[in-house]
Amino acid sequence: MANPTWINDTTRRSSLDHLAGHPVDVAVVGGGITGAGVALDAVSRGLSVALVEGGDFASGTSGYSSKLIHGGMRYLASMNFGVAWESAVERRWLMERIAPHLVRRLGFVIPVTRGNPAWEPAAEAFGTVLYDVLRRFSGLGSAVLPRPRLLARRDVAALAPALDMELVRRGILYWDGQVVDDARLVFGVIRTAAGLGAHVLRDVNASALTATAVHAVDTRTGAGVTVNARVVVNATGVWAAGFEPELSVTPSRGTHLVVGAERLGYPQAAHTVPVPGHFGRYVFVLPQPGGLVYIGITDEEDRGADGHHPAVPERDVGFLLDIVNTTLAVPLSRGDVVGSFAGLRPLAEGAHGHGDGGTADISRRHLVLNVPGAPITVVGGKLTTYRRMAQDAVDAASARLGVFAPSRTRTLPLVGAALAPELAAVDAPARLVEKYGTEAASVQEFQRLDPLLAEPLFSGCDTTGAELLFGILAEGASSVEDLLERRTRLSFVPAEAAKARGRAAEILARAGTFGAAQ
Repeated sequence: MANPTWINDTTRRSSLDHLAGHPVDVAVVGGGITGAGVALDAVSRGLSVALVEGGDFASGTSGYSSKLIHGGMRYLASMNFGVAWESAVERRWLMERIAPHLVRRLGFVIPVTRGNPAWEPAAEAFGTVLYDVLRRFSGLGSAVLPRPRLLARRDVAALAPALDMELVRRGILYWDGQVVDDARLVFGVIRTAAGLGAHVLRDVNASALTATAVHAVDTRTGAGVTVNARVVVNATGVWAAGFEPELSVTPSRGTHLVVGAERLGYPQAAHTVPVPGHFGRYVFVLPQPGGLVYIGITDEEDRGADGHHPAVPERDVGFLLDIVNTTLAVPLSRGDVVGSFAGLRPLAEGAHGHGDGGTADISRRHLVLNVPGAPITVVGGKLTTYRRMAQDAVDAASARLGVFAPSRTRTLPLVGAALAPELAAVDAPARLVEKYGTEAASVQEFQRLDPLLAEPLFSGCDTTGAELLFGILAEGASSVEDLLERRTRLSFVPAEAAKARGRAAEILARAGTFGAAQ
């Protein structure tokens, strides 16, 4: 049975009809994590809200990050304590209250290798201790993120088996947050906003913004759409400067390679590899659910890339392999790379300056630009701090409206969220609970509608047809690409996406029938 948090073609039509005759308090442009966060913060304060997105939700940078909810270790190395503290605080709320079903702890091994200057491991050890101090002062307990500790060589080998142990003397272990799926976090925020009354529209492409109106085109029909509002918020990420002449945004390309976990000995923790000549900058080797490992990340200015599908240049592949291979017993080759993906981070260059190290030197602090007579623009930041970005933007909007209700989102759980005991009691496989939280039982129930929905999409795949149907009926998917790229992440391994494409098309075609039968 449908519930108020579901978003789909039916709710889209209903919202289009409503907005044709009714203005809202706040119109948000952009369906990534920032726009989703703004919509949720505003509607949870009692404001009427509409959100418009030109394509699919999470189809830009928000679906192609490193999938880390981290306190900002690298920002300590660059002495950017403000961003590190803000990140640590926001990590606490995500792990404890907002999305404990989606955000879990992940261990990080810093190998201490032979031949390195003695000051490097000392500096890294001090950094992890300081990082833990931020964790404690943020209020996040050690039961969620344990304290860092020194590792013997054998412990390093157990956690990161692919490392060349001839080089390793010992290691340092610290803990951080990992989101099971960054796109799923976006869907959770958007659906929670919809459940509170926000009108959520995908495939509505904004062409012009004013302080009180969004002029757009329904890309499904070609019809013009105008959303009238008392305040408009521009949360369009790398496209934000196109609507705000006062702003300069530098797109920074972050590339990741995808490798089978078996090739790296099925690591039980992430490990870091320093980038030579850039203290505090690392390449991460990040184990993922489903037997994959992501290797990233690059940080290169890329003004000409497609914000939805930035190309992965060969030089990025070479750079990442060259760096990570300095630590591996058996080097990776290009043949070991089964997929790759990239996203463009929107860095507010004009607000924070540009150092000599390229986009790696631009601060990740967010910017709220509030010019009278123009839309409010929120840009920059990072996945971990989306909630605070949204709070600041809605504070500015509320001031314009003369409404001073406080933000509620620090302790507002997303749809599907629950604490560990309640999640453990959900009658569904653990794999589904990690993706859907308390809604895993609903996904499981879909499997009873038809054998097509109970079966894996192909041999060796865990994902079932029921998950695709849920993506269509509850999460707004409307194409095969939506299902393979964001409701599942099968597109990260193109060979697997090709195997699933036919089954996905069949379920999409029959979704209306299945929905009527539930």
